Amino acid sequence: MKQGVQGSPGASAAARVPAQQRPADDRAPGRERERDAAAPDAARGEHTHGERPAPGPRAAVQRSSVRGQVLDALRTALVTGELTPGEVYSAPVLGERFGVSATPVREAMQQLALEGAVEVAPNRGFRVVERGARELAELAEVRALIEVPVLLRLSRTVPAERWAGLRPLAEETVRAAASGCPAAYAESDRGFHRALLALAGNEQLVRIAEDLHRRSQWPPVRRGRSELLADAAQHAALLDALAAGDEDRVRGLVAGHFAG
Repeated sequence: MKQGVQGSPGASAAARVPAQQRPADDRAPGRERERDAAAPDAARGEHTHGERPAPGPRAAVQRSSVRGQVLDALRTALVTGELTPGEVYSAPVLGERFGVSATPVREAMQQLALEGAVEVAPNRGFRVVERGARELAELAEVRALIEVPVLLRLSRTVPAERWAGLRPLAEETVRAAASGCPAAYAESDRGFHRALLALAGNEQLVRIAEDLHRRSQWPPVRRGRSELLADAAQHAALLDALAAGDEDRVRGLVAGHFAG
């Protein structure tokens, strides 16, 4: 599984985490064993017999928040398909991959379980959720139900220059699409949509919409560079429609973008 240094998707890294960079409580003798012993068996994932090796080269965790770095790495692996839908992965094996204890991996996996990306496999670890076409279509429908009315309202109230200020983010999605890296494009796509909805001034809306957006990005839909570029081009077209107050165009672009 590939991990980007400092959380940048698509970048590669190879070094283990130096022991001094781990949290103090991870270094304290016996403390990790105490935490692991207190964790429910269903969430620990200690049984690794017969498990296939975790994908990809060894990755480095270099940020101060080990759990956050591991969570970013796992999210990237989900988007790129390196964590295979239906497969079970244990915290100890993934922890060895990152050069950290099982504890931050388990905590990151539990966060992904809350997000609906994985589910607990009792006494084994965490299984990557399999999503079919129907569930992805339902996610697209819910996203449209939430975001389209908000964007239509914003198209009537936000001045054109505010939309122009989002051009750099739309251009960033084009660059990410041109790279052909699905993880880089997924991150930039979320950033663009997050900035759009932030203009509504409703933090809860932004959080809910981003959660739905993440869920719709895994398991990944295999798309080539040309398809990613076509998807990214819709961002600039959407800004044009919003600036012009063209509500029919906004509605059609958003619905098509989500369905695509």
